[in-house]
Amino acid sequence: MTLETITERIHHAEIAAERAPGSVCLIAVSKIQPLERVESVLQLGHRIFGENRVQEAAGKWPDLQQRYGDCELHLLGPLQTNKARQAMELFDVIHSLDRPKLATTLARLAQDAGKCPGLFIQVNTGEEPQKAGIAPADVDRFVADCSGMDLSISGLMCIPPADEDASVHFTVLADMAARNGLTGLSMGMSDDFETAIAKGATHVRVGSAIFGTRTEG
Repeated sequence: MTLETITERIHHAEIAAERAPGSVCLIAVSKIQPLERVESVLQLGHRIFGENRVQEAAGKWPDLQQRYGDCELHLLGPLQTNKARQAMELFDVIHSLDRPKLATTLARLAQDAGKCPGLFIQVNTGEEPQKAGIAPADVDRFVADCSGMDLSISGLMCIPPADEDASVHFTVLADMAARNGLTGLSMGMSDDFETAIAKGATHVRVGSAIFGTRTEG
């Protein structure tokens, strides 16, 4: 599959869902991808990328941005509080705000810096014990707490359980966002992004369908 193919499929999914063309942001998930694959997508003109680890992004993107121009970088993986300052300097959007301690740290750093990346709250819609995220029952309170810390929340993010119908989780996430007045929905990956778009996704995270199978990780 190619970037062009994915872009066309997103466009058709937008039309099928009666969404405005261009209303869905495609995040090319470049984590653990060989540099030549990332550069091949950059050479096609794409400028929105997702990484899972702060350290990997710090070692890769400053040089790429110097050579290809500014890119919009999204942190998709878990964020340790001791990496929060570096993440806020590197990333335009953080999709993994998943606990009160991290919210407090980001709020303090945002006050110090006078700015803050876009923030998505990660929701553990499947309530899986091994997975990070705010429990569905706690989302409303957590959104309110973040607002009380002057954190501006862009939306909600989820990664549905691999063995369950993703559309159910996308619907749950969209309902939670709507009742909290949030418009951003970061949901949908290589295997289910069209379903996510039908359920209201504003950001889809596509990696292997663009870059091919990762060689490690």
